[in-house]
Amino acid sequence: MTDRQWEMLLAVLDGEVFSPLPMGFIIDSPWLPHWAGTTILDYYASDEIWLEANLRAAAAFPDLIFLPGFWAEFGMCTEPSAFGARCSFPADEFPFAHRIIKTGEDIDGLAEPDPAADGLAPFALGRARRALPRIEAAGHKIRFSVSRGPLNVASFLMGVDEFLTALVTDPARIDRLLGRITDYLVRWHRLQREAFPTIDGLLVLDDILGFIGRAHFEAFARPHLERLFALPARVKFLHNDADAKISAPYLPGLGVNLFNMGYGLPLDELKSLTGGKVALLGNIPPRDVLAGGSPDDVRTAVRDLVGSLADKRRIIVSCGGGMPPGVSAENLTAFIDAVKET
Repeated sequence: MTDRQWEMLLAVLDGEVFSPLPMGFIIDSPWLPHWAGTTILDYYASDEIWLEANLRAAAAFPDLIFLPGFWAEFGMCTEPSAFGARCSFPADEFPFAHRIIKTGEDIDGLAEPDPAADGLAPFALGRARRALPRIEAAGHKIRFSVSRGPLNVASFLMGVDEFLTALVTDPARIDRLLGRITDYLVRWHRLQREAFPTIDGLLVLDDILGFIGRAHFEAFARPHLERLFALPARVKFLHNDADAKISAPYLPGLGVNLFNMGYGLPLDELKSLTGGKVALLGNIPPRDVLAGGSPDDVRTAVRDLVGSLADKRRIIVSCGGGMPPGVSAENLTAFIDAVKET
């Protein structure tokens, strides 16, 4: 992210309105490898391929704020691997972590990992360190520490169905598990910030928030997210592209000031749910329009979205969720042109 983009992002969070509206996307391995003409595995395995893909995207679309920007990640495997999860990396499919918690006793015996030494986190950190001179030479800085959220990590360690069931059947153990995961995530964010002094943003991605009701959010999500978002950062960014109706009203109290959601709720409704205090990154349909639609479909969706806004403060035009696989340069150009025309 360039200095200009960072300052624009901070201004949006403060309520400044730009014309045209700012545009941005979460980009990572679901989109970048194939867009850049490589395989998913090579994107993970090669420092050079990873860096070139990110530099190429930033140069091709300077009007877009890419978030978090130069994210050295290994799909959903970075954090689960620290706890000992076996991770599979097919040649050109998304990697996945195998569940390791099958009984309550497995939770009791779970080791406390070190983000500087365990799993894939040290490799992600090393990749970003090695790339930093070229990132800065291109006019960008590393601005965000990034992690999956505690419920998301727990769902990989246990399995989604098993985790959601255990919220009801074994709540005390689940709370201990989430506490242990959050301890690790706090240390992981601090380590990233120590490595890169330009970091002043914190991004947490947790779609499992959209699968639980209010009582479980209060009991299991809120206290652990409060700990994460208590870490110092000017930008506190949450991604949850599952149902956000339950969690959205809690975001200002958690300290979240930037939110990327799915496309099920209109932005005006989310503004109401968050009291207008949280900047919103969204939310045209990602798969069916941005990836699967024609350029005309993209332009229509953007015009409809911007035209629907009663209040254009704290808005960054994007899709609902992260950039999906298969989005073409032609459709991104149509997106940019449509926002500039509104």
